[in-house]
Amino acid sequence: MSDTTGHEKAAATTPAAQAPSDDGGTGRVASADTGRVAAWRLLAGNPVTLVSGAALALIIVLSVLAPWIAPYGINDVNVANALQGPSGAHWFGTDDLGRDILSRVLVAGGTSLRIALVSVAFAFVVGVPVGIVSGYTGGILDTVLMRVVDVMFAFPVLLLALAIVAILQPGELTTMLAIGIVYTPIFARVARASTLSVRVEPYVQVSRTMGTPARTILVRHVLPNITGPIVVQTSLSLAFAILSEAALSFLGLGIQPPSPSWGGMLFNAQGFISQAWWMSIFPGAAIFVTVLACNLLGDGLRDVLDPKQRTLAEQRRMR
Repeated sequence: MSDTTGHEKAAATTPAAQAPSDDGGTGRVASADTGRVAAWRLLAGNPVTLVSGAALALIIVLSVLAPWIAPYGINDVNVANALQGPSGAHWFGTDDLGRDILSRVLVAGGTSLRIALVSVAFAFVVGVPVGIVSGYTGGILDTVLMRVVDVMFAFPVLLLALAIVAILQPGELTTMLAIGIVYTPIFARVARASTLSVRVEPYVQVSRTMGTPARTILVRHVLPNITGPIVVQTSLSLAFAILSEAALSFLGLGIQPPSPSWGGMLFNAQGFISQAWWMSIFPGAAIFVTVLACNLLGDGLRDVLDPKQRTLAEQRRMR
């Protein structure tokens, strides 16, 4: 699956300019408080975002607590109980080795979320500074950095990840690194696009005229005003990172057996679809629900962090 849609959604979010005021900052604080109130009202008025956020929170809690709430061990083999359908003893049934699928789905969820969080955090930490510096500085540095990003964009996401994993040894750390490298240029592009619009704002120009160091301008003025699209891109990238990890594990280059992963469970289930449908349904449903919740939450955050949407919501409320 391509990340073009998520990239465009995040880049379309307009950052809220926070120009310095003449009243010592009081007006800016009041404006920020008003914006936060409007944002929370808009969030509370969007049931889809609330439901997706609650679903994602539940998935995270279950995944974190999986080692303690899983009813069976993830590698407890019981061949006599193999390919048993969902029942009171095994809610999601058992696989071809008699292992409890519910326990493996729960533990695999923790692994997928951990890989997604670490890889997206890596892409964020590397990509955002590159995008901000490139967009603010311009010139030859901007050209060089963006050409490197363009080269990375020339490779399909999964193909680039496969190449990185193939060079290194397959495993959890390699999967994190591969996915992180793949999504770094997306964050760089989003940060650069937002920085280009913020650097021409009057308060940035005034700071530059007064001789304020570039690092101070980037930290105090640019970064706070581009957090909206970056936050949205982060939530969307988490969904695609989960899909990428599942794809790599399905191909045998991600999480290695006997550790469970949603993609690996789907690979094992493909030979038993006709006689044990539950082996593929439940891991597939876990991927579907988690990715859908991340995407819907990203859409909701885009609306909440967009000043235009907040203004429209406030106008509707006053009517």
